[in-house]
Amino acid sequence: MAEAHQAVGFRPSMTSDGAEVELSAPVLQEIYLSGLRSWKRHLSRFWNDFLTGVFPASPLSWLFLFSAIQLAWFLQLDPSLGLMEKIKELLPDWGGQHHRLRGVLAAALFASCLWGALIFTLHVALRLLLSYHGWLLEPHGAMSSPTKTWLALVRIFSGRKTMLFSYQRSLPRQPVPSVQDTVRKYLESVRPILSDEDFDWTSVLAQEFLRLQASLLQWYLQLKSWWASNYVSDWWEEFVYLRSRHSLMVNSNYYMMDFLYVTPTPVQAARAGNAVHALLLYRHRLNRQEILPTLLMGMRPLCSAQYEKIFNTTRIPGIPKDHIRHLRDSRHVAVFHRGRFFRVGTHSQSGLLSPRALEQQFQRILDDPSPACPQEEHLAALTAAPRDVWAQVRSSLKIQAEDALEAVEGAAFFVSLDSEPAGLTREDPAASLDAYACALLAGRGHDRWFDKSFTLIVFSNGKLGLSVEHSWADCPISGHMWEFTLATECFQLGYSADGHCKGHPEPSLPQPQRLHWDLPEKIRLSISLALRGAKTLSGNIDCHVFPFSHFGKSFIKRCHLSSDSFIQVALQLAHFRDRGEFCLTYESTMTRLFLEGRTETVRSCTREACNFVRAMEDKEKTVHSEQWPLATSQIPVQQIHLFDVHNYPDYVSSGGGFGPADDHGYGVSYIFMGDDTITFHISSKKSSTKTDSHRLGQHIEDALLDVASLFQDGQRPKPRCRGLQEEDSGHRGGSLPCHRRGSRAPTKSTNF
Repeated sequence: MAEAHQAVGFRPSMTSDGAEVELSAPVLQEIYLSGLRSWKRHLSRFWNDFLTGVFPASPLSWLFLFSAIQLAWFLQLDPSLGLMEKIKELLPDWGGQHHRLRGVLAAALFASCLWGALIFTLHVALRLLLSYHGWLLEPHGAMSSPTKTWLALVRIFSGRKTMLFSYQRSLPRQPVPSVQDTVRKYLESVRPILSDEDFDWTSVLAQEFLRLQASLLQWYLQLKSWWASNYVSDWWEEFVYLRSRHSLMVNSNYYMMDFLYVTPTPVQAARAGNAVHALLLYRHRLNRQEILPTLLMGMRPLCSAQYEKIFNTTRIPGIPKDHIRHLRDSRHVAVFHRGRFFRVGTHSQSGLLSPRALEQQFQRILDDPSPACPQEEHLAALTAAPRDVWAQVRSSLKIQAEDALEAVEGAAFFVSLDSEPAGLTREDPAASLDAYACALLAGRGHDRWFDKSFTLIVFSNGKLGLSVEHSWADCPISGHMWEFTLATECFQLGYSADGHCKGHPEPSLPQPQRLHWDLPEKIRLSISLALRGAKTLSGNIDCHVFPFSHFGKSFIKRCHLSSDSFIQVALQLAHFRDRGEFCLTYESTMTRLFLEGRTETVRSCTREACNFVRAMEDKEKTVHSEQWPLATSQIPVQQIHLFDVHNYPDYVSSGGGFGPADDHGYGVSYIFMGDDTITFHISSKKSSTKTDSHRLGQHIEDALLDVASLFQDGQRPKPRCRGLQEEDSGHRGGSLPCHRRGSRAPTKSTNF
């Protein structure tokens, strides 16, 4: 949660005279460059851009229109009302024998102009329709007549065959809120945590800001919103992520877990082979735009811009800011194992390597007895160093080991073959799951290349996980990819009875290429310092993961409540019991309803939430007989068609998590696993005397049960499904029943 971390770290210069804001020509230059970058992105494609540009029409619709015009002309009808004759007059005269050709060209030009006008009209109509947001304010399960009419019109104007970027040109731009509303909402959000004196002082500063600086700043934002695709997203990417000088590890990256109770195969190389193949299948579909855009309510599209940088992407350190390097294609992955780096090709002349061939290549790496060179083992710790330090060292490393560095940074993604097992164990289920989370978030500090868009981690017992760099996109994008990967490698590709990938090895494939690093003494010293810092940071993180199995979203829905609102209020109650006070709470929410939207902040510590918590803690209140009115939207579930939580509940991903945003705060994420389980991921700093992840976890469980008891005559719900007390199911062997029957695995949704 880099955005929250940066917000915590931001300390504006404020005095009794108010906030100081310096405005100058560089602001206008930044606005100009922002728009320039936006237009360059739009010009980077051709054919797919053409197809998405004419959506909801298609090239065949032009052919149909041209044929209709020709037919009308043959019947001596002029649908152009004389325009085609004027076009013919403007065309060169090639002689009498080419008179018919001039007529065909005139008809083609008129058809093209008419087709373009119709497409433009459809774009404008669809953009106006997608600007309607009244459905967001309606009660869950209820739909007004205007919304029903709106849905019908969206369905009519959306066409049939959609591609990933089909809706991009029709999405509305993110509106700039009025500065008065922004200040009012800010004061509302800080009121519960400020004393009367501090709030009065803050209100005075806010009014002074409105009087002195607000109008000019608002004008800059309006200007940028007219010129660039999104008035905030590229600045958000730059100032929240790329200008951050902190270590990426823990402070910015986040992780995603494998199935909780099942490991499809214990063979490490086989799991790596299927997972890498599935990821590259996803990339192939992405390049061909065969991934369907995400639709809310089955009709309202979300922006797909963030999908562009999933693969072949690296965050390059720089001073004073990093930059994102994205390649159009990459035909290899970079692999780390026991301190050594390898380059593994993913394609042959006939195309993508089979899972069995990839397994063979990974097994060759696992069987390679060669030792790591001095300091090579800890080289990746540099990517966990503060960004200014890594930027300086990388400049030297690029000169000394350019080929090896390019092989890593130019890879489709990074693969870490871990030498230790991970995941849920029967001996100590709670501690093993916590250790699993810590391994994914930080590892050993030197076995992940944190600059890569993501690192696929394959543990020695076949367990999987992801470590994701945050600047290029937000969690729902990588979550969509991860859902596809787990479903594809487990249910479509499958494994043989002995746990290996299906198919046959390819002995003729060349050996994986060992990367060699020429590391001078100066770089070796930097590696040692970076490793020390990475170990300190990773050793200070306290992760706790637990499935809450007393109830899930089905119970919450029966209470006619929003699942997310229910959890957020329970978190407020748990935090108050843990710390005895309220605090500003960051909940990430998407703005992908708008073009190139990313995230915004829901400040869930409201006055109403605080009043509810105080009532729950006041033993003299009659709180159990009162209603709990809440109104927020439910988090959408992605790709539910890939999974079957009812018939195969073991095949459920347990979500993922992130590091704490503050040295004395918590990072909490949660996932609804099916209908009857919620898995929480909690993180904090061990060095803090104010936080304890396990203590907060117990408070969360108690808070959920207490809030739920309001709807069950004061009775706490009993566990409905398995929790941590059940052992890991382990390898089932052979083809999965759900694969043979064409069933689906459970869906995954995250809230961070």
